[in-house]
Amino acid sequence: MTDPNSSGDKTPMGGGAPLAGLILLGTIVGIATGQPSIGILAGLALGVIVAVAIWLKGRG
Repeated sequence: MTDPNSSGDKTPMGGGAPLAGLILLGTIVGIATGQPSIGILAGLALGVIVAVAIWLKGRG
């Protein structure tokens, strides 16, 4: 069995913080423009894109 720490020494990266941050930012922008629901959805969509990009970068 191989030791996961011995090969590569890659620290896994998580996309949770950018996801949460973009949801909050989208909410703030949405409230400022009078469309909080659209802001939440836009922040969620951007956050998912960033989180998936981080995940894909970590795999390769």
